[in-house]
Amino acid sequence: MKKRTEAVAIGASSGGIDALFSILPELPANYPFPILTVIHLPPDKESLLSEIFSARCKLKVCEAEDKQRLEPGTIYFAPPNYHLLVEKDKTLSLSNEEPVAFSRPSIDVLFESAADAYGEGLIGVILTGANSDGAEGLKAVTSSKGTALIQDPAQAFMSAMPEAALQNCPDAHLLQLSEISDFLKKAGDMP
Repeated sequence: MKKRTEAVAIGASSGGIDALFSILPELPANYPFPILTVIHLPPDKESLLSEIFSARCKLKVCEAEDKQRLEPGTIYFAPPNYHLLVEKDKTLSLSNEEPVAFSRPSIDVLFESAADAYGEGLIGVILTGANSDGAEGLKAVTSSKGTALIQDPAQAFMSAMPEAALQNCPDAHLLQLSEISDFLKKAGDMP
């Protein structure tokens, strides 16, 4: 029996914007799930990610806000210097608690809270990056029976993050960027 996908969570760091450009613009305008995205950003700079991706994506794109209700077909970017969490009622919350794995926003924090909220309905995706953020979070996704996708470290701009995730989740799907977008599109076609 196929798992019923309800949400996608994506984590990226060094080289992540280019990796996301290979995935997010490929998703159709009627994509049926929210997409929660953490990319490591400098804490003291304004993020232009929602503007940059709005211009290239068919989906609605926004910077996540506290207490915001998750909507299908929307890409949410964590704001700089805030952890992004998913509550059980499928709303977002922002936290300025301590950095995790030297990162705020932290991929681990997003993935762990999203795994809690969505269980097997979550697809977690780890892309390029220079640290191990996301490895623990992806393990939480698989422990909740969710689906784990990891960018092939050999193709990643920085291989440390996908390698750490793979070490934690050896049964994850190891995919090229084009295969990740295909996987996400197929998940959206499920009845």
